[in-house]
Amino acid sequence: MRFLLVLILMAVLCPAQTVTVSAEQRWVDSGVTLGRGDRFVIEASGELTLKGQNGASETSTPAGLARGFRDLLRILPLNSSGRGALIARIGDRETSQAFFVGASKDGNSPFEGKLFFNANLGANEKGTGTYTVKVTVTKAAVVEKTAAPVIEMTQAQLDSTPLRVVDAEGNEGDRVNFFIIGSEASVLSALKTAGWVQVDKSVRDSVINAILLSMSKQAYITMPMSELMMFGRTQDYGFAHAVPFVVVAQRHHFRIWKAPFQANGTDVWVGAGTHDIGFERDQRNNGITHKIDPETDKERDFIGQTLMESGMVIKQVYMTHVNPVKEAKTATGGSFHSDGQTQITYLEQTTNASATRFANYFCSVLATNPDGGQWGNCSDYIETQPDQKLNLPPMSQAYRVVVVPGIFSSCASDAPAFEQARNYLKEKQGVEAALLNIPNNSSEDNAKTIAKYLREEWAKDQRKFILVGYSKGTPDIQTALATEPEIRPMVASFISFAGASGGSPVADALPAKLSDLLGKLNGKGGCQGDLSDGFKSLSVEKRRHFLAEYPAPFVPTYSMPAVADKDKVSKAMVQSWTLLNSFSSRNDAQLSEVDAIIPGSTYLGAARSDHFALALPLENMQGGILKTFLDKNSYPRAALLESALRLVLDDLKAPAPAPKKSIFQP
Repeated sequence: MRFLLVLILMAVLCPAQTVTVSAEQRWVDSGVTLGRGDRFVIEASGELTLKGQNGASETSTPAGLARGFRDLLRILPLNSSGRGALIARIGDRETSQAFFVGASKDGNSPFEGKLFFNANLGANEKGTGTYTVKVTVTKAAVVEKTAAPVIEMTQAQLDSTPLRVVDAEGNEGDRVNFFIIGSEASVLSALKTAGWVQVDKSVRDSVINAILLSMSKQAYITMPMSELMMFGRTQDYGFAHAVPFVVVAQRHHFRIWKAPFQANGTDVWVGAGTHDIGFERDQRNNGITHKIDPETDKERDFIGQTLMESGMVIKQVYMTHVNPVKEAKTATGGSFHSDGQTQITYLEQTTNASATRFANYFCSVLATNPDGGQWGNCSDYIETQPDQKLNLPPMSQAYRVVVVPGIFSSCASDAPAFEQARNYLKEKQGVEAALLNIPNNSSEDNAKTIAKYLREEWAKDQRKFILVGYSKGTPDIQTALATEPEIRPMVASFISFAGASGGSPVADALPAKLSDLLGKLNGKGGCQGDLSDGFKSLSVEKRRHFLAEYPAPFVPTYSMPAVADKDKVSKAMVQSWTLLNSFSSRNDAQLSEVDAIIPGSTYLGAARSDHFALALPLENMQGGILKTFLDKNSYPRAALLESALRLVLDDLKAPAPAPKKSIFQP
């Protein structure tokens, strides 16, 4: 029996592998082969000496050098990371996606393949020094699954779909060459995992995006995508593959539209994909346009292969339209040919158990109407649908709640975060819920303030805290837990609502002069702290470096982002929503959804709300012109906070296992 146990352990936990990566090498084979679901831990140390500006030497650690203006002109294997950073990829195919490692990285492999490492340097850039990289792998358990039958899209549905897209004048263009069957969230998740990035729809949007990205010192690798038509509207999404573009003439890209029908109750997405390989003359206006690879089936198959590597595909087949297009010309006059087949990819149709649990709590609590007034259906406020109604027992008073709000909170003292919700918890449930209204300082400074407050309160009452972070309050709490380890035993759980864990492009977009101007507001109108430092803490680069250094939460952590369509955003934030929409259509006018989810946390689903309405009762502000622009600020915040606390309290009775993390989480 003991010998058998040893064999089992050897099969599950592999010995650590060490590999050396130098500035002279490119994509070093680690000797490690990962299977789908395998857990890995990567630890790296060492230094590289690189040539810097004016011939001076620069020293890079695995975290990489801070990005500068010159980086906009460089082509790096991973343009979103600093020069010299340690990066990795699984597999050596054209579809293999590079990801940031830094000094440490842990996660689960979404698919099978060999693990390769590289220093994030240009093709001809050299240097001296090495990184020493240690890889430990825990093999995923082998679980036999009985695949549920896939109810496929019908031939009649395929034949009812347009064969080609058209431009604004009705000229026929690219052929429809693939379908994806899956929910919007699963399609976006699969494409992101597969290495695709969302591309601007128009030149106008791309200019906005380019300005934002230039200000945040990121390389703008996606070119604008023209607006083409299907089902009477322009594309819902455009994507390009996240690989460095050697020249702007070349890229993999496609457009997708949500079809006006479903396959067995699941959304159908219709796509047209092409590969730009150069330039040619636009025969409509004699201008210059992109030339596509005439063998469009290659791009169709490339898209399908990347989706397979997302680990979310359950079936991929080919079907042929009753009147297939095999030879034709694009709207610009370029010719293309095809075998006429359409690729159909079916994604896993899974439900998020924790999001469903939260929906059960939220809908049950909302029915008791803790906010007062008329609120309607719970589906108006959260995306996930419940599957049962819950009985709601009295809430435990064994823990204390502390809410840490976001930036500008000290400037709006008449609209404190979750005010009615905190009062309701105290008066009706007997649960203490305090507001720690910290200044507008950096996350590092606020972390000290949070730690000091918790220590002082702990000396009076040793009931553990449930911390609630909103907006910048989330990175402030994350920093406190990371840098003030003595407070961790005092904290039972951490809940983040629309938390800026991954930073915000809106903060990155603030010009230096405006940042300095904000600093001059300190102390005025009730504002406390240094707003300039506060916004610097919200930069995407700073927050991602923090997550690279501290990749796992220190206490049980829960995340709930907010997502709002443009018509659900208050007038005061329409402009910022438009700017963020260039990055992601799933945003709350201050943060993208992905940046509001803490890696390794339990996902509670997305709230249907703009950023402010989720937590701030700005409708209670006393007069002022700003109030007239906050016309969409209604949300049942008491139901929201009570529901999250009930779920957390339930977990504290019987802690759930730590959730898996994908390597591609930010």
